[in-house]
Amino acid sequence: MSTLKEFHYSADFPCTVKELYDYHSRPGALERLLPPWDGSEVIRKEGSIAPGGKVLMHLKFGPFTIPWEARHIAETPGVMFRDIQHKGPFATFSHTHRFSSTAHGSRLDDSITFALPAQKYLPAIAEKQVQKMLGRIFSHREHVLRADLKLHSKYSRKPLRILISGASGVLGSALIPLLTTGGHQVWTLVRRKPSPGKHEIFWDPQNSTLNPADIPEIDAVIHLAGEYIGVGRWSEAQQRRVVESRILGTELLAQTVAALPVPPRVFLSASAVGYYGNCHDTIIDEGQPAGDDFVSSVCEVWEKSTWPVRDAGIRTVFMRFGVGLTPRGGALQRLLVSRAIGFIRYFGSGEQYVSWMSVDDMVAAMLHCLVTEEVSGAVNIVAPNPVTNRELMATLARVVHRPLLVPIPSKMLQILHGQMANEIVLSGCRASAQKLIDTGFEFRHPDLETALRVLLGKTVAPADHFNQL
Repeated sequence: MSTLKEFHYSADFPCTVKELYDYHSRPGALERLLPPWDGSEVIRKEGSIAPGGKVLMHLKFGPFTIPWEARHIAETPGVMFRDIQHKGPFATFSHTHRFSSTAHGSRLDDSITFALPAQKYLPAIAEKQVQKMLGRIFSHREHVLRADLKLHSKYSRKPLRILISGASGVLGSALIPLLTTGGHQVWTLVRRKPSPGKHEIFWDPQNSTLNPADIPEIDAVIHLAGEYIGVGRWSEAQQRRVVESRILGTELLAQTVAALPVPPRVFLSASAVGYYGNCHDTIIDEGQPAGDDFVSSVCEVWEKSTWPVRDAGIRTVFMRFGVGLTPRGGALQRLLVSRAIGFIRYFGSGEQYVSWMSVDDMVAAMLHCLVTEEVSGAVNIVAPNPVTNRELMATLARVVHRPLLVPIPSKMLQILHGQMANEIVLSGCRASAQKLIDTGFEFRHPDLETALRVLLGKTVAPADHFNQL
């Protein structure tokens, strides 16, 4: 009896088969479709999905990291491509992706043939666990693919040439694959020697170094670079680095871009809802003035540093980000550290509002701001339903099926983290998403529980989609 096992997953999409195939053939498709909850990541890629292409990944199995090298061995453009495991945890693994037209759009059929090491000696539950894992992964892929295709049909009809700073951060790492799967071209600013053939441009904000001649003709700039502000106890030196990283980089980029012979049509610059300071339970829109704490002053001067592009007549958008949720970094990753034993019940009073947004909606909102001409000035990049800290922790515990532990009182946080605790952890902001809504943005994850279930792989795989071929 053969030890080879099979897994099949099929899904229909309301787009042409060409659009479906093009998405998979572009850079960033694998990164977009990789589940975010287990820590697996793409380390290196060579070539494309054509025969000869290679991908090196690190797969996470609990505390263990296992290298995985896949090689593309067959492709019929518009019809199919196949990749196999060259090195990895399976005895054998082959994945065939087939694309076809349907009466109402297109279909993607994924077929996997695999065998585990010493398969014939393993209990049946081992194969069931693999089938269950693949079901979760492909259900997530379908969810992301369906939403991405809808987004690109609305915003990516005309490919753009985009320059991005802060590309290696949590947001930048999520943004670039979304843009490239839509057919947009991306150049990134880096502070090391640029890698040949990777559309990288050297800059050094500390020394005011950015050569305009290195920048190709571009349609848009997305400026995300800046020292992270939400961890540790702030020292004077750290506060100075936070301010300088925003002012120096923003001024250099804004002045350079504004003076280009052919300037871009739009400039998106990062900011944060911390602009408003502690607003308790008041609903805050973009017309509210800046607060009076350190974070507010940083956001205010950050936004003012973009004035050279605004004065040059370039449409300028200040993206006031809320708390971006992804298990790959930031606040959610830190909260998940204690998941084995449970979660803190709440921080401080627990009544402070958290203006959150899933990272998929954040990068989609950036594409919306990029393309939608009527969007300018400040925009809150947040979900439409902010929650209190107490609600956030209770929802997280319910989704992950872990208990809530004791709360952490304000005094303890202030002793441990000083000013940062007062302005980040204990401060609340109930930011309105109305401007995004009024300009036509559609949320993938408007409520917190849906967002967490998708991000953490806690949705139920539709059984009628797999192993039914």
